Amino acid sequence: MNLSMPKSKTSVATNAPELPDDLKFETALSELESLVARMEGGEMTLEASLAAYGRGMALLRHCQGQLTTAEEKIRVMDSANEGKEA
Repeated sequence: MNLSMPKSKTSVATNAPELPDDLKFETALSELESLVARMEGGEMTLEASLAAYGRGMALLRHCQGQLTTAEEKIRVMDSANEGKEA
């Protein structure tokens, strides 16, 4: 019995839908939390779980990108404040 998966041209992660650049962090995080809760509930079909996983990964990358941008802005503000205090 051969249990290997057939080779696919695209992966779930690369098949994930594009997210709009103006998607707010709080909106993306809320959707991600909802997806995780539904997936953990165990009621989704395999197909729906795969689609949710792809969407969740896109949302996660989006949130991480926004957090990285926020951290960079904080570093810039801290650097500017350090110069004024001296």
